Amino acid sequence: MNIGLIGSGGREHALCKKLNDSKHVSRIFCFPGNAGTSEIATNVSVDILNFKKILKFIKLLKIKIVIVGPEEPLVKGIVDFLKKNNISVFGPSKFASQLEGSKAFMKKICAQNNIPTAKFKICTKIKDVDNFLKNSNFPVVVKADGLAAGKGVSICKTKSQVYKISSSIFNGKFKSSKKLVLEEYLDGEEASYFLVVDKNNYKFFGSAQDHKRVYEKDRGPNTGGMGAYSPAPIINKILEKKIIEKIVLPTLNALKKKKKPYSGFLYVGLMIKNGEPFLIEYNIRMGDPECQVILPRLETDLFKIITNAIKNKLKKINIKWKRSKSMTIVLCSKGYPNKYKNNRPIRNINKVVLSKNDFIYHAGTKFNHNQLFSNGGRVLNVTSVGANFRNIRKKIISMIKKLNWKDGFYRKDIGWRVIN
Repeated sequence: MNIGLIGSGGREHALCKKLNDSKHVSRIFCFPGNAGTSEIATNVSVDILNFKKILKFIKLLKIKIVIVGPEEPLVKGIVDFLKKNNISVFGPSKFASQLEGSKAFMKKICAQNNIPTAKFKICTKIKDVDNFLKNSNFPVVVKADGLAAGKGVSICKTKSQVYKISSSIFNGKFKSSKKLVLEEYLDGEEASYFLVVDKNNYKFFGSAQDHKRVYEKDRGPNTGGMGAYSPAPIINKILEKKIIEKIVLPTLNALKKKKKPYSGFLYVGLMIKNGEPFLIEYNIRMGDPECQVILPRLETDLFKIITNAIKNKLKKINIKWKRSKSMTIVLCSKGYPNKYKNNRPIRNINKVVLSKNDFIYHAGTKFNHNQLFSNGGRVLNVTSVGANFRNIRKKIISMIKKLNWKDGFYRKDIGWRVIN
C-alpha cells in the first residue's frame, strides 16, 4: 500500500523510518520530506498548506492513506479537506485541532470540565492584563493564543516584561492570533504523555521528557526542543490513572458531547506537582523531538496501529513496547532559536557507524548535488536506545563528536534529571 506522509522534520523522518519497517507498506511519499526521508521514501516538493495540490499528488501517486505530521496543516483543516475528497487520513479534525491551535479554546475546555490546570485569563486587550495581574504573584506565564512554532510562551518575572510581551502579541507578533492567555506559574516537573485515539477508544503511546530551553541548566529562551528521553520515570501507574481520569477522559468526552470526537495522536503536556498532574498544553500530533525517542521503543507495527485507528478499531490492537530506554540530542545551527545560517555543509555523517539501536533522524537538512546541507534551526536528532540513560547519552555525544559539524551546537546535559 502507498502511504503519504506530510511534514519535513525529525518527527516525520522517524515516522517514515518506522512505517518503512512494515511489510504492509509498499511506498512512502513525503510532502515535502527532507534529506533523511529521501533515502527511504520519495520526496514530493509541495507547500504543506496547499491542500489542493497535495490532493492532486495523492490521486496521481495512488496513495491510500495519508498521515499528517505537523500541527499547522491540521489546525488549518487538512483532515476535513481530504475526508471530503474521500481520502483516508490519520489526524484530528479542524475543530478538534483547536486543542493546540487555540490556547483559549483549550483553557475553556478545562474550565468547563474541571480539568486541573493553572489559573488563567484569556486576554484581548491591555485592560484584561491589568485585571489578571492585580491578583497574581510572579512569575506569570504569557502564552500566545495561536500557533507559534514553540516560541509563543514566555515566563515573566516583572510587570514590565508581561506588558512588553503582551503588547507585541496584541500588535500581531504571531500571525495566528492577536489574543493571549495569562497563567499562574506552576512549579514542578514537566512530562509528556502520548495517546493514539480513535472515535471510540484510546491507547497509551509512550511517555517522554523534553528539554525546551536552548542552553544547559535549562537557561535561555524556549525552543522547539533540544532533546528528550523516554520513558518518563516520573509517570508511574498511580499518576497515569490520575492523568487519564482527571485530564484525558474529560477532554475526549467534552469533544464527543460536541459531536466532534478526537482521532489521531494526542500529546498531553503536563506539570507534575506534589504527585498531581496539571495540564499545561495539548498538542494534536506527536511531539518533536519526543517522537524520535518513542518510536525506537515501539515493537508493534506502526502501520497497523494507524490503520486500526482510522477504522475506529483501536480496541482490537495490543501495542507492545521494548523495555529499553531511549534518548535523542538535537544538533542545531549556531544562533538558533534566533538568527542562523542555512546551507552549511555536513560532511561527516557517513563516518558515523550506526548499530541497530542508533539513529540519526534528519530535521532541517537537504541534499544538493549529493552533498548534505543544513536547512533549518534544528538540523539532526542523534538518537540511541539502551539499558540506562547515562550510557546512552555518552554514546550519543560520541556520535556527535564524530560528526564534527563546526556550524552546530547541542546541549550536553540532556537527561540531567535521570542521570545526575
